[in-house]
Amino acid sequence: MKLNARQFQPLATRMRPRVLAEYVGQAHLLAAGKPLRRAIDQGLLHSMIFWGPPGSGKTTLARLIAENAQARFIQASAISSGVKDIRKIVDEAIQFRAEEQQATILFVDEIHRFNKAQQDAFLPYVEDGTLTLIGATTENPSFELNSPLLSRARVYVLKRLSEEELLQIIAHALTDSERGSSTAVTVIEFPHELRAILAQAADGDARRALNLLELLIDVVPQQGNKLTVTAQLLTEVIQESFRRFDKQGEAFYDQISALHKSIRGSAPDAALYWLARMLDGGCDPLYIARRLIRLASEDVGNADSRALGLTLEACAAYERLGSPEGELAIAHAVVYLACVPKSNAIYMAFNAAMQDVKASGSAEVPLHLRNAPTKLMKNLGYGKEYRYAHNEEQAYAAGESYFPEGVSSRTYYYPVDRGLEAKIKERLNYLRSLDEKAKSKI
Repeated sequence: MKLNARQFQPLATRMRPRVLAEYVGQAHLLAAGKPLRRAIDQGLLHSMIFWGPPGSGKTTLARLIAENAQARFIQASAISSGVKDIRKIVDEAIQFRAEEQQATILFVDEIHRFNKAQQDAFLPYVEDGTLTLIGATTENPSFELNSPLLSRARVYVLKRLSEEELLQIIAHALTDSERGSSTAVTVIEFPHELRAILAQAADGDARRALNLLELLIDVVPQQGNKLTVTAQLLTEVIQESFRRFDKQGEAFYDQISALHKSIRGSAPDAALYWLARMLDGGCDPLYIARRLIRLASEDVGNADSRALGLTLEACAAYERLGSPEGELAIAHAVVYLACVPKSNAIYMAFNAAMQDVKASGSAEVPLHLRNAPTKLMKNLGYGKEYRYAHNEEQAYAAGESYFPEGVSSRTYYYPVDRGLEAKIKERLNYLRSLDEKAKSKI
């Protein structure tokens, strides 16, 4: 028996848009008048990188561009293609250009996985027009691709699809009797509120939405010529969280950045949202706890010196309890850090000191600050004229310098007027006034 396309091709493949009018999403790139849309309509080719999440339509858009330009479309995978494969593609492109007067589009999926040698192999042919490169990546191309390649390609950022766009794709698949889930003799009853749940589970990924839909239709019992989707069956198909969360990818760093900036911005509710997003996506809670420990010093500092201790205790609580009980301790720390006064004075002071140290080299410790555990060291002047602060008035050696010779006194730490640092600032200002008085007597 000869199989037709519906029997051996997945629904996501069958429903791939054949013309640009069927393409759903990315209106910021493809709406009338947008530069990319104008280039596609006019059949103008240029090398480009599509950067976006899975299921956002990168491969489909590349195929449609080739179709509109009447160009030869070659697809390669960065995982399995080596330099030898690239050279073969180049040789064929040169032949087609000479014999058929036809341009070649090389579409490289997961282009971020190409190493430098692979990228360098096709760079000259992109530059001379032998190939028009379209690369697809879920990773930030500025980190993953060579600068020479990036300079020759336009980067287009594709967005995850909205729930409304996914519902449009699902509806199309349900009503297309040629390629979709329905047939001329089968009616599928799928209430809108259940479709919305399916779209939410797909989390912006059109391929995932269609794969879930196909699984769902396969398990729905048929009664006569009718298939009825129920909430119970839908729940069984979804089964587990389908949240998009790549522990090594751009989404991971975007979400931890959002959490950090929400805390820095004193927005506890937003911080809790991003914490929940990361935990729901499978992030290691201890990774978040470690970031919070850093944040307690970087963004709170001495404005509330309790923040570091509380965050360390939250980390210890999670290590003792594990998930899910210990996650509440991390949420406790997140809310506390978001609510307390903020200061980055320690962070700025530390960075400034590190820059000075790298610039000044290995300046020697002044003799009066050196330890003198032996008679020889004492005879050499180690520790001589050191002023023991506790023997001074107010336990402060006014006017004393603790910097190396040749390195003038610096001020790195500038406390802010918030929280405990306001009092620290007042104290340091007073001590500096004592220094000025001591220097005036010299």
